[in-house]
Amino acid sequence: MAEIVSLNGPVEEIDGELVLLIPLRAGGDILAGAARGIAVIEGEFLKVTIPSWLATKLGIAADSIVNVTNADGKFNIYPQPKMPD
Repeated sequence: MAEIVSLNGPVEEIDGELVLLIPLRAGGDILAGAARGIAVIEGEFLKVTIPSWLATKLGIAADSIVNVTNADGKFNIYPQPKMPD
């Protein structure tokens, strides 16, 4: 059984695309198996590009904080609720 990883972090806008960069040493290496086809390893990061249709559906934008997990064997991404000011 694969190790379950759950991480959170910011979404960045890079070259007009929304991207999540997950350090391999923080669990990106484990998430890579679940993220086949939607992510690539670049240097020390698992780079996940979030398609615009999914970003719109989930309400994700640049600087959003998201949670990612492989709990069900798939790569899942969830927006974190914004904290009130």
